[in-house]
Amino acid sequence: MQTRKLGRSGLSVSALGLGCMGISFSYATQLSRPEGVALIRAAHERGVTFFDTAEVYGPFENEQVVGEALRPLRDTVVIATKFGFDIDPATGQNRGISSRPEHIRRAVEGSLKRLGVETIGLLYQHRVDPNVPIEDVAGTVRDLIAEGKARHFGLSEPGLHTLRRAHAVQPVAAVQNEYSLWWREVETNGILAACDELGIGFVPYSPLGKGFLTGTINPKTPLADNDFRKSTPRFAPEAMAHNQALVDLLQRVAAAKGATPAQVALAWLLAQRPYVVPIPGTTKLHRLEENLGAARLVLSGAELKDIRAATEAIEVAGERYAPEHLAWVGREAPMPTA
Repeated sequence: MQTRKLGRSGLSVSALGLGCMGISFSYATQLSRPEGVALIRAAHERGVTFFDTAEVYGPFENEQVVGEALRPLRDTVVIATKFGFDIDPATGQNRGISSRPEHIRRAVEGSLKRLGVETIGLLYQHRVDPNVPIEDVAGTVRDLIAEGKARHFGLSEPGLHTLRRAHAVQPVAAVQNEYSLWWREVETNGILAACDELGIGFVPYSPLGKGFLTGTINPKTPLADNDFRKSTPRFAPEAMAHNQALVDLLQRVAAAKGATPAQVALAWLLAQRPYVVPIPGTTKLHRLEENLGAARLVLSGAELKDIRAATEAIEVAGERYAPEHLAWVGREAPMPTA
């Protein structure tokens, strides 16, 4: 597995990471803890050194699985986790967004314990808190880094001005946003350009369009009631039927390359910037191996140009989140008061 550096932070990770969320959260098919541990260790055996989790996944359960799996390997990996939600420790109820400094500290102490580490490799704010200036958030993480409880600071789905303000207080090593062939807003809203300018790494989540770009989901695919995609407008049957044009394109390119649609989608992302590190998730070993094969797939300049031209001619249907979750992305933090 090749390695990449996340911007100018010096943080070196495998070119493809593993998004661990689906092992124990959000999707209908989840793994037992022993199964999750085995899958994560299999990823490491195949060269993955970058693992992504969050306290809200489960909640808490996913960090425990990741911690158990990587405890014997922790000196050879980078674990990324996230704070930013107010979770009732007794019931697990998500009570909404919270990045108050005292809450960040409590969340980090919990993550350290569940992961079984002394230092978190990459600590993200999961979502921007509309009630807390980003300077207070970045300052708190800066202090945690000084105390040895984290090494690098990241933001997930920030607004452009929030990103710049945070970076001025504590250098941001990585931005984690959704990015794929069916969601390319970071190319036009200034986020990717700011990463270029400021030397910030970029970590695309849902790089396979939450599974849609693999070609294994269609309008007739039943989604369980506890699968979060069922409430996502982009997974409504009519939207999937419209968006099938993207999958058809990937299948054509994949057939010509002797690859799979998933591998083409991931290889396209890897070709966008040398500091882009996608984190596809899976619960299946054969899908893990398929995804990792994308690191060996090279798309020529002409192929990349053709893919971009073809995708730009396709107007994707459906929002990427349900309205209540869409309100959490791309937010700008409030300015500090005097």
